[in-house]
Amino acid sequence: MKNEIILNYPLQAKTNLLMNKKFFTGLAILLTLISGIVIGKYFFPGNKNVSPVSGVAPVKNEIQADSKNISETRENAITRAVKKVSPTIVGINVEEVREVQDPFSMFDNDPFFKQFFGNRPAQKQVVKGLGSGFIISSDGYILTNDHVAGNATKISVTMTNGETIEAKLIGSDKNSDVALLKINKSNLEYVKLGNSDDVIIGEWVIALGNPFGLFEINDKPTVTVGVVSATNMKVNADGNRVYKDMIQTDASINAGNSGGPLVNAEGDVIGMNTIIFTGGNYNTGSIGVGFSISINRVKKIFEEIKSNGKIERNFNVGFRIQGIDERIAKYLKLDKAQGVVVTDVQKGSLSDNAGLKPEDVIIMANGELIRNEQDLLFIVNDMRTGETLKLKIIRNGSEKELEMKLTSG
Repeated sequence: MKNEIILNYPLQAKTNLLMNKKFFTGLAILLTLISGIVIGKYFFPGNKNVSPVSGVAPVKNEIQADSKNISETRENAITRAVKKVSPTIVGINVEEVREVQDPFSMFDNDPFFKQFFGNRPAQKQVVKGLGSGFIISSDGYILTNDHVAGNATKISVTMTNGETIEAKLIGSDKNSDVALLKINKSNLEYVKLGNSDDVIIGEWVIALGNPFGLFEINDKPTVTVGVVSATNMKVNADGNRVYKDMIQTDASINAGNSGGPLVNAEGDVIGMNTIIFTGGNYNTGSIGVGFSISINRVKKIFEEIKSNGKIERNFNVGFRIQGIDERIAKYLKLDKAQGVVVTDVQKGSLSDNAGLKPEDVIIMANGELIRNEQDLLFIVNDMRTGETLKLKIIRNGSEKELEMKLTSG
């Protein structure tokens, strides 16, 4: 028995040890499964609609969320401003009668050619043009440029609903290049005129209009975007046009954009698109240098046109001027080449009655410094009949002030 006891003891210990190992192994596996389930629920919350393939539903939700965010970011201040202003834009089509040069006019004084062609009257031709405009009141008043519609014999406007309506020219002003039209419609959407004195250089701006007649394709204005490049600009132009208080922008402005609005990111009109620099060499497209008449200047002009049908400027100051270079400055014994010199005064004219004389040097007009001929022309051509032109001159080395009342006649 003793031997059996001795022999059976180690066997029993092995059996007990084996059972203990199995127990602890099973317990470890069980704990691992439980911890995996707990961790999984914590980091990967369940979804009742999750498909059997793990992770598919969360990825789909993330894609949908990203698409929604992208869609929301596509709408911004620019797109909202365009949506707000677009219904107020019109395309303008005009017909104008112009005198055209006779190709044989160079031979008018030649007896040989005259016996065949005789005395030919000036030829007239109907010319069609286009431009842009914007509605400024619910009863159908529309603003555009004088060079678009000022000389038109027939005007029609195309609305964004596709309707074409005949328009009446209420009046225009050649010098400021502003014209006011009227259509027989009511309850129209119209723009909000902003304050161009608050324009910030570098802020976003939008030009809307009818470049190259593209408005006619789908009855919607073309939109270009840029920034305000400069303010209070003066731009030289032919004739009596006074382009001052201009806003420069790099938003593309092309042929047909004239008369359309320049708006800020809030959708308020801050200018009227008017002229561009093309760079010459027969290039007629935009090179990123365009100019709009500031809306505060436009407001004053069109309100006067609306009341009177025109702006009265039928006066003649009656003097001629010339710029001053170093040679002329030396001759006139001036300290520096500044101002303009009077070269001729018409007898009995406003300037003659005011006491202006040849060789007077004009250095200031209405409180503004005169550096060249263009400075003085801008001031005089922008004045109205009945106003007073105040000049500061240098005569024989002494400064003197003169005033002349701008009367018609």
